[in-house]
Amino acid sequence: MLFIYGVALLAEFLAPFPPNAYAVKYTYAPPQRLHLFEHTKDGFRFNPHVLGYQSTVDPVALRRTFVIDGSQIIPIRLFVKGEPYKLFGLVPATVRLIGPVDKSKPMYLFGADRLGRDVFSRMIYGTRISISIGLVGVAISLVLGTVLGGISGYFGGQIDLVIQRIIEFIRSIPIIPLWLGLSAVLPPNWSALRVYFAITLILALVGWTSMARMVRGRFLALRAEEFVLAAKLDGSSELRIILVHMVPSMLSHIIAIITLNIPGMILAETSLSFLGLGLRAPAVSWGVLLHEAQNVRAVVTAPWLLIPVLGVIITVLVFNFLGDGLRDAADPYAQ
Repeated sequence: MLFIYGVALLAEFLAPFPPNAYAVKYTYAPPQRLHLFEHTKDGFRFNPHVLGYQSTVDPVALRRTFVIDGSQIIPIRLFVKGEPYKLFGLVPATVRLIGPVDKSKPMYLFGADRLGRDVFSRMIYGTRISISIGLVGVAISLVLGTVLGGISGYFGGQIDLVIQRIIEFIRSIPIIPLWLGLSAVLPPNWSALRVYFAITLILALVGWTSMARMVRGRFLALRAEEFVLAAKLDGSSELRIILVHMVPSMLSHIIAIITLNIPGMILAETSLSFLGLGLRAPAVSWGVLLHEAQNVRAVVTAPWLLIPVLGVIITVLVFNFLGDGLRDAADPYAQ
């Protein structure tokens, strides 16, 4: 998980090229294998490189095809000078972790898309948005779920009845049509940043109910505990009892639930963007990248467009494993 967040934070430094840099003559260029050693007449020598392309145009289909050319050796080096960027959005820099020595030569480790953009670089940049949407969405869900679930479980009565009916109403709506309906009302002329925050808010407004149910159940059990009664007799306000005494006592459970909810947010954003109803270009996320592989013809022509799926799978598994571990650690009766 630390590695994934490291990629998200250092995306500009790690990506060989900017996310929207394109080269039309390399449309749907296949992935190039990274070679560490070069075979010479004197034997092998360490020289990281990729092999160039030979391209031909089909006179009938007018489609460009690429063949790896073993005679074209394109040296690859670490810490090469590339396109200027701002690290963390603040520090101007030009050094990138990896890249070709000759900037005019192609380097497509994960292949190129329909505009000749580097899929590897775009996947690195997409990590930032896909991961951050999960964090921001879960943070909003945490506030809504903790506040409403805590009020429902602590006070009970009519307040509990109203909040639980609202939760049941939201949970009774089919989740995918609800996402589609809410995202479809976003104006098409909105900027990528506004769409990003709108999608995050939509996911949070839909996803807070499970958190509220869990918090309510814990509050129903805790409000009868002796430390809560002692706080009341000591004159503590109800808000102080909830925030200072009750919430910290269930903090480990909240952390475990948050960790398990983040993958759901990431999958939701990926699904919406894949369907074309979430984030849109020029924003780059894993869902936006997978939108390129939405039709069978694109997948048959360039199957490497499905590589961003690996990022989604690995991230979801990592968060699920972490959430399971935290949940077991929070449970005093865990075996």
